[in-house]
Amino acid sequence: MAEVFPSYSPPHYLVADGAELGTFIRVGPSNRKADQSMREELRRTVRNESYDEQPVPVMNSEAVDFRAASELFAPFRKLAAGDMESLHLVTRHQRRLVPTNGGILLFGSQREAIFPDAWIQVGRFAGSTRTRILDAREIHDYPAVAIPLAVEFVQKNALRSFRIEGVRREERWSIPLPAVREAITNAVTHADYSQRGAPIRVLVFDDRVEVENPGLLPFGLTVDDIQNGVSKLRNRVIGRVFKELGLIEQWGSGIPRMIDTCRENGLPAPDLQEIGTHFRVTFRLQSVSRAVVDPVGSRILAAIEASNGLSTRQVAEVVALSPRSARTRLKALVEKGLIVEVGSGPTDPKRVYLPVERTGRPGEAE
Repeated sequence: MAEVFPSYSPPHYLVADGAELGTFIRVGPSNRKADQSMREELRRTVRNESYDEQPVPVMNSEAVDFRAASELFAPFRKLAAGDMESLHLVTRHQRRLVPTNGGILLFGSQREAIFPDAWIQVGRFAGSTRTRILDAREIHDYPAVAIPLAVEFVQKNALRSFRIEGVRREERWSIPLPAVREAITNAVTHADYSQRGAPIRVLVFDDRVEVENPGLLPFGLTVDDIQNGVSKLRNRVIGRVFKELGLIEQWGSGIPRMIDTCRENGLPAPDLQEIGTHFRVTFRLQSVSRAVVDPVGSRILAAIEASNGLSTRQVAEVVALSPRSARTRLKALVEKGLIVEVGSGPTDPKRVYLPVERTGRPGEAE
């Protein structure tokens, strides 16, 4: 029996094959040959560096759009010029101030010239295969803007809960949007941007939603680890900025929150898989139990189902809540897919709430 201790100088490789062909990594139960990007990540792990902290010496610091960064930070704090360096959006390199990979990825005015795959591809497909696409979009905005746009696409294309076949109505559960939002945010935060060839993808099918990003789990982590809240931040610059922008709460909490949200909505826990050189989160939309609704939520649902649509004020009166509390409750029921909001916008005085099955949104009945 041989006892093997952890090494602090990877990557190790088979001498006979050399580093390029003889370096292997463990992915789940199997061994896999490490490509160049994986070998580089192993070296960064040893140096305690993240890819997005590395300098981009071919560009100057003005390649990071300070104005765009300031506008996104404005709701939280005023961004000073010196903050660009403290946030590691720019760094000192050979006596010059140059952008970091993270600075370019987050706020680069020519981001895709350096990272041509740093965007989000979203698509809605008919059925459970990619044979027929119903809607698609390429989101090339700054990541902090792209995330809510991707969530909005999912909401527009997938918020439905029933299907009619002949005279029979089959219940279907809406996508748990807070969990999808977590998955998309995690995908952008933890993607391996050193890889080339594929963007982050959000794919919506009748029976599932897939969120996929380039990059396996950081070395040393397993699916069991992240399900239990163990986390290792691959992109420290992106993680710090997203935390300040309120896109993430604390590192390691995203996956457990996704699991809890799915269960609260009566859905299975998401599937977490390493596929090829990518990581995929799959939300299965078949219900396993009824969505969790407290007594007040049940009274709101009963009142809406017995009406031709109720406004926020009417709901507040029926269940004896303040308008503000009623709005909060209604928003939660919308996110659970139990009701839908019908109106031209948040300030529409004629906005009402209806049970999902009474809405005429395209695609809700097939």
